[in-house]
Amino acid sequence: MFFVALATDYDGTLALQGHVDAPTRAALDAVRRSGRKLILVTGRDLPDLRRVFDAMELFDMVVAENGGLLLDPATREEIVLTDPPPVALIKRLRERGVQPLSVGRTIIATREPNEGIVLEAIRSLNLEQHIVFNKGAVMILPTSVNKASGLKHALARLNLSPQNVVGVGDAENDIAFLGVCGCAVAVNNALPTVKAKADFVVADHGAGIVELASLLTVNDLASARPRVPRALPVLGAKQNGESVTISPFETVLVTGSSGGGKSTIVTALLEQMRELTYQFCVIDPEGDYGDLRDTVMVGDAKRPPQIREVVDLLAKPDTSVVINLLAVDPSERPRYLANLLPDLGKLRRTTGRPHWIVIDEVHHCLPAKWDPAPLSLPRELPAAIAVTVHPQEVASDLLALVSVVVGVGAGAQGAIEKFCDAMGRSRPMALEQPLEGSVLVLRRDRDTELVTPRMPKEKQKRHVRKYSEGDLGPDSSFYFRGPERALNLRAQNLVSFLQLAAGVDDKTWLYHLRDGGYSRWFRGAIKDEDLAREAAAVEGDGSLSAPDSRARMKELVERRYTAPAKSGG
Repeated sequence: MFFVALATDYDGTLALQGHVDAPTRAALDAVRRSGRKLILVTGRDLPDLRRVFDAMELFDMVVAENGGLLLDPATREEIVLTDPPPVALIKRLRERGVQPLSVGRTIIATREPNEGIVLEAIRSLNLEQHIVFNKGAVMILPTSVNKASGLKHALARLNLSPQNVVGVGDAENDIAFLGVCGCAVAVNNALPTVKAKADFVVADHGAGIVELASLLTVNDLASARPRVPRALPVLGAKQNGESVTISPFETVLVTGSSGGGKSTIVTALLEQMRELTYQFCVIDPEGDYGDLRDTVMVGDAKRPPQIREVVDLLAKPDTSVVINLLAVDPSERPRYLANLLPDLGKLRRTTGRPHWIVIDEVHHCLPAKWDPAPLSLPRELPAAIAVTVHPQEVASDLLALVSVVVGVGAGAQGAIEKFCDAMGRSRPMALEQPLEGSVLVLRRDRDTELVTPRMPKEKQKRHVRKYSEGDLGPDSSFYFRGPERALNLRAQNLVSFLQLAAGVDDKTWLYHLRDGGYSRWFRGAIKDEDLAREAAAVEGDGSLSAPDSRARMKELVERRYTAPAKSGG
């Protein structure tokens, strides 16, 4: 399930005139028995709440005093989240005869029309307090405290992400906390401003909670999935300007020719996920994603990643993980995923996270011919992005989950057709794709569309370890052959390129230099346009001797790739 928690306001939402009826209590119990967490978010102080509500044990956490105080009903621990009300303000309001006036551990409360007197007192005393309204109630709290801040503290204690929370409320002070939830719901008796912010509206008061509980427990809000979560990563824009997003209820296949920009598109999506507070887990066979900001990399070129370490890191909702498989033998990578994916599935069933699993080079990690066990991605919540040059070589269990295919580069149409052939689907009508600036997107039961993809904000540092230390394969290696093709010295990576460059004779070195062979290799196989451009400048400088041009080329490579090359020392 994705929506693993329900956060509800009390007065006007859960309760009618302070009372929670039996059907509403039964609905809360059903949500709890489904394995979901319950969070009560109220403006009342705890003594007042206990006076009117005797079933707080139904909730895993209570946010009271409009975000100023937490209660753990299981342990009865009370956690004060801010400073107590200013004594000077309390004194001033009493002097002004403000009635009613109640003082909690963090909150001062009165009613309209006393807000004018309150505001004047706050200004005259130069206090950092603000006024929060709740259908006639007037609450005074520190400026940084509201229901949203209190909910975030509660979720941190429960190790849950706001994206996996359904929030429901009715009044002005609920807008803040509804805004941080993955799904915002208003009861029908809510203020128009609250309804305007909601993803959908349910019945009045407790009847609305009963309705919402049924939608949650029966199908995890399946009817609302086209609208929630509200903030989603954008793949790109259609020709009419409409945004194309991806959701955590679908599996995306990114495919196309090698070097066409697949990892660039995925990196742009990961950047957005990070900004939108989604959690992701990247399975990275070749070290392509080690430079993503605000992620933790597990494993490296010499240390295989430990599954227990991955799971422990993902237990914290604000931690995204890149699993580096360079130290795992390629033949063992499918077995590694067969052991990892059940643990990720279990974590998803209890927390809804990681929100996305990204599997690069998926035809190696989950190949079609490898079948010791079925694919372990949970079918009710795929939320995967699979990246491959060869969709026909991917396990059929994964391909069956794919609802969106993104074709990238010159081979986009052909790759989409191979996917369709592998799945027994009709091939889509071919589109004339522009040479640059767009990708092909195929969704189930739709025609192929041209989409202009969103680019990463940060410049991607690709394949650093792969290109410096890995084996690029015979087709992508550089070969020192010389003018008479008397040699056949293969450089399988940048380290071996520099080693061979230092040892070949001047005639061979200058032959490839004048031929532009080095810049072509940097551009085509290493896919480093900046390195290729600078190398081309060296190749075009006829004043450089063989030793000088070797030294310049070595300096260009080491400036970008020295650190990975020396990591084994």
